[in-house]
Amino acid sequence: MKKFLIQSLMATFLFSCNGNAQKDSSKESSKSYEVTKSQEEWKAELTSQEYAVLREAATERPYSSDLLDIKKPGVFVCAACGNELYENDHKFESGTGWPSFDRAIDGGVAYGSDSKLGYQRDEVHCAKCGGHLGHVFNDGPRETTGKRHCINGVAMDFEPRK
Repeated sequence: MKKFLIQSLMATFLFSCNGNAQKDSSKESSKSYEVTKSQEEWKAELTSQEYAVLREAATERPYSSDLLDIKKPGVFVCAACGNELYENDHKFESGTGWPSFDRAIDGGVAYGSDSKLGYQRDEVHCAKCGGHLGHVFNDGPRETTGKRHCINGVAMDFEPRK
């Protein structure tokens, strides 16, 4: 009887556990955005790499973005819709291989979460079209916000200020 009870408890425990991988923790999929297009329209307008990152939440290779070395005044905009996302004044060298910012332009980004790697991460989306940009971490510059917006360069374009 004792063995049966232990086996029953173990079976109940094993079948009742839900890992994060089974949960769709992203609330972004149900949100509507100002700019909405079909997947076919996005594919026609974006490069294959832009589409993979912005629409399928892929990640570009570290140190592959031309935007890492930009130092002049300007603004980074969404590569899909042109929405202003980040000021170059708030960009910093994080050593991670992706453009990093300590804050976004007010109203430029939206936040969600994902657990694709088996743990919860704060995901950053374009507030206008919902395109996946990257993630936010709490290891940014302590003298400013303490945040590091780790953003895929392919998800953005740079517009210099005059």
